[in-house]
Amino acid sequence: MMSMQWLLAKAPGFHELPEADRAAIFSFTFLWSLFESQVMGNFARADLIYTKADEWHEAGTLDADQYAPELAYFRQHYFANGTFTHHFPHLNLRPADQPLVKSVLDGSNKDPRDRLLTVMIIVWRFRNNLFHGEKWAYLLRDQLSNFTHANAVLMRLLERHGQLAA
Repeated sequence: MMSMQWLLAKAPGFHELPEADRAAIFSFTFLWSLFESQVMGNFARADLIYTKADEWHEAGTLDADQYAPELAYFRQHYFANGTFTHHFPHLNLRPADQPLVKSVLDGSNKDPRDRLLTVMIIVWRFRNNLFHGEKWAYLLRDQLSNFTHANAVLMRLLERHGQLAA
C-alpha cells in the first residue's frame, strides 16, 4: 500500500483534509528539510535561528520587508482587536521567545531584525508542532493558510540565503 493510501485509510482526519491542505503540509515538510540543510547547517533550533538573523542583520542581508505579507497574516491570525487570539497559545512558544514574538505581533516592536526573527520563530513552531504531533490534536484542520504562508517564508529564505542550484 502506498504511503498516501495508507495515510488516507489510517491517519485520523487525514482523508477529510482537502487536497490543497495536504499539498501545503507535504510541501512544508520538504521545504523545511531543505531550509534546515541549506540555510541552517543541518540543524535548526531557536538559538541558531536568532544567530542567523543577527548574522544577516550585521551583513546587511536581512531584507525584513520581503516578509511583510506573512507578518501581516501572522499578526491578524494571532493578534486581533487589541488582544492575542485563541490561536496564539497553540504556537507553544518557548517562554524565552514570548516577549519578542508578542511585541512584534502587537506592533510595539518594529525592529527589522525582530520582525524577521518573529516570522522565523513562528515557522519553526509550525515545524515543531507538526513534527512532534501537536497539529494532530485537531486533525490538521484549518492549517492551509498557516502552511501556505510558512512555505512562502521558507522559499524566500532559501532563495536569499540558501545554496540552491541555478
